[in-house]
Amino acid sequence: MGIKKPTSGAQYVQDHPHWSEGLTTLRDLLLDTELEEKIKWGIPVFCLDDKNVIGIAGFKHKYGLWFYQGSFMSDPANLLVNAQEGKTKGMRHIYFDKNKSIDKSLMAQYISEAIANQKAAKMIKIERRSLEVGPELSAALKANKPFNKAFGGLRLAVQADYAEYINSAKRADTKERRLQKIIPMVLKGVGLNDKYKK
Repeated sequence: MGIKKPTSGAQYVQDHPHWSEGLTTLRDLLLDTELEEKIKWGIPVFCLDDKNVIGIAGFKHKYGLWFYQGSFMSDPANLLVNAQEGKTKGMRHIYFDKNKSIDKSLMAQYISEAIANQKAAKMIKIERRSLEVGPELSAALKANKPFNKAFGGLRLAVQADYAEYINSAKRADTKERRLQKIIPMVLKGVGLNDKYKK
């Protein structure tokens, strides 16, 4: 049985009791702005005109803020982190843990700047990913109709993740092992990296 997705920001905080105090502080700062809270990818995301500006998330050993266009921010306290150097273009994070407390005044400055940047349309242009289906995945799609149908129902980015996962293996047996791993995931309609988004 999978983790039940929250239906509200308040429920998300309740579901992360280890960080509830810190998440509540961050959420209160965000609720005090013009941003609209929504649940996307299982986390509270704060939007302006339906554009993602800031998210909050709790993990096992840390929690924090996600700035969707954080690469444009001035970062006066040098707090912003690129979670995946070389992969993540716009998003930046600020993390907290039990040893790092929240400076509310400073976080309000970061939040205000993110909102101002969104209003100024400072955004990374997302390059459309191409889907390069290799021979192994292509053969499996032709041979397995339910798999083919489920794969076709996934978003292009998710399809591309799976295709890249198979294509990046160097050995034929590794490609086959990866293929056997992804078939049940595709049939369930989940993405390759969904477990890391919780």
